[in-house]
Amino acid sequence: MEQFERARLDSYFARIAAAFAPVDRPSSFLITHLLPERPSFVRAVGIGTKLRAVLPKPKSIDPAARREIERTTQCDILSRELFEDAEATVDYVESRAAGENVVLCDVGGYFAPTLDTLCDRFSGRILGVVEDTENGHKRYAERDKLPCPVVSVARSPLKDPEDFLVGQSVVFSTEALMRSRGDILHGRPALVIGFGKLGSSIARLLHAKGVQVTVHDVDPVRRTQALSQGFTVARDRDAALHGAGLVLCATGAVSLRGEDFSTLRNGAYVATVTSSEDELDLAALPNVYQRTPNGEHVTRYQTTGHYFYLLNGGNAVNFLHGASVGPFIFLVQAEILAGVRMLTHGDLGHGMHEVDAADRAAIAGTWLDYYNR
Repeated sequence: MEQFERARLDSYFARIAAAFAPVDRPSSFLITHLLPERPSFVRAVGIGTKLRAVLPKPKSIDPAARREIERTTQCDILSRELFEDAEATVDYVESRAAGENVVLCDVGGYFAPTLDTLCDRFSGRILGVVEDTENGHKRYAERDKLPCPVVSVARSPLKDPEDFLVGQSVVFSTEALMRSRGDILHGRPALVIGFGKLGSSIARLLHAKGVQVTVHDVDPVRRTQALSQGFTVARDRDAALHGAGLVLCATGAVSLRGEDFSTLRNGAYVATVTSSEDELDLAALPNVYQRTPNGEHVTRYQTTGHYFYLLNGGNAVNFLHGASVGPFIFLVQAEILAGVRMLTHGDLGHGMHEVDAADRAAIAGTWLDYYNR
């Protein structure tokens, strides 16, 4: 990022942080993809809250960005295991923010498994969670009862541009890895599993490139949407897997389980839009498969009479090329700051919430002032 671009980004976030500054500044924990432009957002979170720790997503850490953050803020190691053990979760939050009012900024529902215990036993008060992703939204929404408010920006209209552009970046990175092995998209039927915002974006872009696309989704409403947009909708999931030369997983849940991999046709490529721990049950893959590097970021899985290729170890393939969606990501990050302020008011009931339309309009107006040039 050029110096003038960084200056503009810092100015944008300073304005957003001032507009959504909480009256009572809480402490916070921030889970985030630590990409090259991310320090500006992290600093904005630090303006509106007492940022006790940044927990970078392990598969998306830019070393320079991490060094910049570490000059002023504690960076801790993030894992699912850390927040799946109730004792470990409480001990960790106590070690950083004992007795304080705390907001948890999440990307993927990391805090969901032990949130009840944390709210019950923490010496301070958990004001709530701000969740960024559809995967995380589902993790919180499927709970029978939430112990605190959760403000989700996952389904915000301000996230639509990001979702569309992420879909494009997934296709770009997938094609780049295939071409690195001398393969191309054309002539290779594709199966897109999941027809949400990302899956539909991926399907449309593949179709625009002349690829034959089949869609599978467990939601019958989404299947009808896919059919209305001209895509083939799989009647038989196993048959669709067997016929696809490229499988793109975009559910935010487990798309392929251990037994599904043997259904893939020989030479098929598998790519995902999120981390392997969320999208693929690789641990259940039969041990008869041998794993062999087959080019940079391509792994060949082979057993007698069967083989397929896994891209980027099953993690989000677009992060290999920066996962950039341009300045549109700053809309969503600003909405996260608005969500933090909502939680500090203390008037939200336990359950799922969205940022007010008026706040979204204010964010969009500010963003246009800086980036509609």
